[in-house]
Amino acid sequence: MDTGARTAATGADTVSITDKRLLKGARTRETALRRAVDIASLDGLDDVSFGRLATDTGMSKAGIQTLFRSKELLQLATVDFARGMFVDAVVRPAREAAPGADRLRSLVEHWIDYAEAPLFEGGCFRVANIARFDSRPGPVRDALLRDQREWLDTLGGELRHAVASHQIAALDVDLALFQLDAVLCAANTALRLGDEDAVAKVRRTVDALLGTP
Repeated sequence: MDTGARTAATGADTVSITDKRLLKGARTRETALRRAVDIASLDGLDDVSFGRLATDTGMSKAGIQTLFRSKELLQLATVDFARGMFVDAVVRPAREAAPGADRLRSLVEHWIDYAEAPLFEGGCFRVANIARFDSRPGPVRDALLRDQREWLDTLGGELRHAVASHQIAALDVDLALFQLDAVLCAANTALRLGDEDAVAKVRRTVDALLGTP
């Protein structure tokens, strides 16, 4: 093999090794975060730690720590991962519905599936954690608050569209959002406690907001 061929082969081997390492790192990260969101939904983000993840996943504590560097960065990555899962399960599928009242109903129906199944072992990730950090300033609280505002903005956008396009009667959108958020949070807790009427109560609340008999 000539020098050029050896160089090309060496370069290809290096790329292959690098790609495999990156792929392994990505898989390790995903495995760790998938377990982290379940821990956080059950016991809160404070219980998401390198040691707990190593024990639960069978991976090395040092390897997980290399990926995330600090507990706070691990918590932030967990919030972001949970947000992505929520968007995929609830927000993205609802985009197939027409804007306004139909899409709002679709968002709520997909949220019901998300909470009832549930997507996370402990139910709604946001409900499980935002109350723990609402009085604790810092990056984790900011991330949870940003996630909450994004969800409410999504619901609010559909309510405003429904009002503006005369699909529903005029209403106080901010108050309606507050009421709907409160009902969804309460429904999440009720579902965890085995309340079989929780879903029906959510649907009746949406019917009342949209003026459905």
